[in-house]
Amino acid sequence: MLIDWFTVCAQAINFLILVWLLHRYLYRPVLAAIDTREQKIAAKIKDAENQEAKAKAAGEDLRKRNQAFDQERDGLMRKATEAGATERQRLIESARQDSELLRVKLSQALGAERAELGRQLSVRIQAEVFALTRKALSELAGTSLEDRMLEVAIGHLRALPEPQRLALAVTTAVAQAVLVRSADDPSPSERSKLEGAIREVLGATAVVHFETAPELVCGLEISVSGQKLAWSVADYLSTLAQDATAIVATGLAAPTEAPAHAP
Repeated sequence: MLIDWFTVCAQAINFLILVWLLHRYLYRPVLAAIDTREQKIAAKIKDAENQEAKAKAAGEDLRKRNQAFDQERDGLMRKATEAGATERQRLIESARQDSELLRVKLSQALGAERAELGRQLSVRIQAEVFALTRKALSELAGTSLEDRMLEVAIGHLRALPEPQRLALAVTTAVAQAVLVRSADDPSPSERSKLEGAIREVLGATAVVHFETAPELVCGLEISVSGQKLAWSVADYLSTLAQDATAIVATGLAAPTEAPAHAP
């Protein structure tokens, strides 16, 4: 079989031309397109990696923020719990103190009310007793009793301690007026006897004035510039009433303080 070299050469040339044409118009654009696509894919991959890195960084930042938030929340919750427990304890203690104070005040109020009722009852009983005593003595008082009270008053006047006598004498020397008050008007002889005793004790220049005072039962008062010497049943009864009131007040004061120390 004979080989047609012309045909072979033509086919070779055609093949080379086809290869060049393929390389020039097909292979190079395809390679360029592939390179471009690879570059785009690489850029997308790099962008995706960057996005992933950013997402990881954002996730890590979010995790750290969540962790810090959890820690801060736990701290706030702990502080709130401690503050709530402290406030609760304070409120309980305040309520306990208020309750104790109220209990003490109620106890004191009840004790004071009981003491006041007892005092009023005691005062009324004393008033009734002393009123009856005054009335009985007023009804029983007579001339002999009045005379005896006058003698007692003169005896007390002459028995005054020396300092008190000197003080009254000086006061009488300045004022020169002595007021004598009695339930009944003394007789002239009684006046003379009393004036003599007064001048004997307080000074010869003393001017004695007499005045009736029905509230004085069986007795008299001698007053010199505000200083008073009294000898009467009424005065004795007043002193007795004051002593009785003081004793009752002392007896009622002790139980009043007891409830404040009760548990």
